[in-house]
Amino acid sequence: MSRQYFGTDGIRGTVGQAPITPDFVLRLAHAVGRVLKQTEERPTVLIGKDTRISGYMLESALESGFNSAGVDVVLLGPLPTPGVAYLTRTQRASLGVVISASHNAFADNGIKFFSAHGTKLSDAWEEAVEAALAQPPVWVDSANLGKTRRLDDAAGRYIEFCKSTFANDLTLKGLKIVVDAAHGAAYQVAPDVFHELGADIVCIGCSPDGLNINHEVGATHPEALIAAVKAHGADYGVALDGDADRLQLVDANGRLFNGDEVLFLMVSERLARGEEVTGAVGTLMTNLAVEVALKARGVQFVRAKVGDRYVLEELEKNGWLLGGEGSGHLLALDKHTTGDGLISALQVLQACVRSGKPLSSLLADVTLFPQVLLNVRLRPGQDWKSSVTLQAESKAVEAELGETGRILIRASGTEPLLRIMVEARDAAQAKNCAERLVAAVQLA
Repeated sequence: MSRQYFGTDGIRGTVGQAPITPDFVLRLAHAVGRVLKQTEERPTVLIGKDTRISGYMLESALESGFNSAGVDVVLLGPLPTPGVAYLTRTQRASLGVVISASHNAFADNGIKFFSAHGTKLSDAWEEAVEAALAQPPVWVDSANLGKTRRLDDAAGRYIEFCKSTFANDLTLKGLKIVVDAAHGAAYQVAPDVFHELGADIVCIGCSPDGLNINHEVGATHPEALIAAVKAHGADYGVALDGDADRLQLVDANGRLFNGDEVLFLMVSERLARGEEVTGAVGTLMTNLAVEVALKARGVQFVRAKVGDRYVLEELEKNGWLLGGEGSGHLLALDKHTTGDGLISALQVLQACVRSGKPLSSLLADVTLFPQVLLNVRLRPGQDWKSSVTLQAESKAVEAELGETGRILIRASGTEPLLRIMVEARDAAQAKNCAERLVAAVQLA
């Protein structure tokens, strides 16, 4: 069954346009409630949100929809997405709901769900919700309506959880850290986590007004973090996105480290402590240098489709713990059930403090390969997959690169574009190979 509303990470869109309208969101919550009641007599749902102005409206619609189906609601207020996942599990709730459009601008918003175990839900569950949406509502009578309450210490509970993932014998004392919360869901909790572990904190992106989430700050705009680290003479900078499941890191020199490098560091730090790491999961876009470096340490490496959901699927299939994307979505399944920007940052800082070495030294063995990404507009009906010209040029490029590079050709999911990516140890070679592939597509 193809899904009409659910994408790879819940339901997302522009506020005021279908499906992100209060009437649809009310119907959605009612449908989800009916699905929950198929297996549970009196479900309880937790609702958290980021700082977008539309969060108030959508929160009210969700609350009414759930209550109308006989489902109790616990409101968490502004809280990072991974915080909602954590509290859903520890509060023994039936479901966790997050109102957020992650790294998007304030005009967008979305709804995503976590299971009672704090994990993403299956395709089958989403299909069941869409089937319930197609049915007429069944309002419960007044005596059986759901009730709503607020969990006043939600942020404090999540702060303590984040701190518990940092080694008890270590501290961040003596470190100055710039914290950029993207004016998003972590604007309160992120500074507190690092401060309570002993760091001297400088805050940017921690003053939300409902309209400024992700605006020129946060993980998608790391130039603000780089400038602040240099201006304040900080040791490190930590940037999160609007819902705080994505991370970017900067060192004292203003060098930016992406998710691929952080994934390698998380693996190598565990190996240095004598832990066994059988394998790790990246995506089709993970830099080849990381794969080469991990395999040199005897760690298997598997590539999933782009999206943290697919990284998680591969980790579960292989029984591994560590995975991530270059964008900064990182998974450490022995620490949390979902990607968490704060916990990922703490894992990196823990490695630096324990070793007494700066981030650049710990990553000295990994020099990312130059990566060239070009887009080619496809003609209507163009069958690029069957192009003999492209196939021949692809084979020629692969033969030229050998073990020192790779190519990835994939169609855009939203535009009539073909995305061509080439990695090689030499930047000029990567550019030349990418341009040859573009020319082959245009001749096809």
